Amino acid sequence: MKVTKRSAMLLVNGVLLLIVVVWTIPIVGLLISSVRKSDAIRSSGWWSVLPHQEQVTGQERPIPTGQSSDQPITIDGVTKSFQEWKAGVTMPDGSLLTWVGTVRVGKLVISQKAWTADTNYTTENYEQVLGGKSFTITDTNGNVTTVPGENLVNAFLNSITVAIPATVIPILVAAFAAYGFAWMKFPGRRILFIGIVMMLVVPLQIALVPILRDYVSLSLNGTFLGIWLAHTGFGLPLACYLLYNYISTIPKDILESAFIDGASHYTMFTKLILPLSVPALASFAIFQFLWVWNDYLVALIFIGFGNGENKVLTMRIADLVGSRGQDWYLLTAAGFISMIVPLAVFFGLQRYFVRGLMAGSVKG
Repeated sequence: MKVTKRSAMLLVNGVLLLIVVVWTIPIVGLLISSVRKSDAIRSSGWWSVLPHQEQVTGQERPIPTGQSSDQPITIDGVTKSFQEWKAGVTMPDGSLLTWVGTVRVGKLVISQKAWTADTNYTTENYEQVLGGKSFTITDTNGNVTTVPGENLVNAFLNSITVAIPATVIPILVAAFAAYGFAWMKFPGRRILFIGIVMMLVVPLQIALVPILRDYVSLSLNGTFLGIWLAHTGFGLPLACYLLYNYISTIPKDILESAFIDGASHYTMFTKLILPLSVPALASFAIFQFLWVWNDYLVALIFIGFGNGENKVLTMRIADLVGSRGQDWYLLTAAGFISMIVPLAVFFGLQRYFVRGLMAGSVKG
């Protein structure tokens, strides 16, 4: 029995470890690519920063004179055609000999296999993405190109401006509503709560066009207030349901004692319910913040057709993909910038996450 239980635990832990590794590898690759130079990204994968064996250029020799590209060429006892020498020939000692240039003007490059790693990192990608600073890039062929930067600082600040109120407002509204549904008796309470739960299955896409028409008539399209209200409306059903499940499990004796002491519903809510509901509030805050921060559709509908200065980070990254899709060094830096804040929010509130998800699942 003990052996079977131990084997099951090892299997579960092994599967979890595998899932963690699979999810972590792309993030590590994104981070490494964001600090590599543009030529390095185009010529090799991000895994080249790990120790590996590759041909490292060593000595150079002059080419033998009097040779013809139509005849085989013998070098150090090895006879190959000119095209084979151009592609590189493995010599008896294991080195790679490559003919660089033409049959009359050129050189022989000798390279050996050696352990190496690409440790040439740079912060220029982030400076170019965040600061909009232009850089002069010289490629391996000596060509010099001036690349304009992409200033995403304003979009980053816009995303924070949108995400924080769009997270706080529905939490406050839903907390008040959940307390009312859980501990206040009024006509139609059950019907209203059923209606809120039913709204969870309604796709938000069907509401975008009608809301946009109302926004145009009210001049709310392209404004922060408009997208705050949109995210609040779309997030309220889940918030009410989640917080109701948690608040309704708070022991009734605590509330009755507060009522006997003369506490009002407002005092009860602010002094008891909110402090006791921190796990559920933090859990929903993670869901709502991540959804708003990574949202592109709602932002495109309610901001994209209005003020271009209010574009959020997801919209600017989408524009960057369209205009600079070949510049992976910029896309990876912009992608990692967009991940920093959600990761900080999740790790800051993760201790409440599981407790909030289990809200209302156990009673008694």
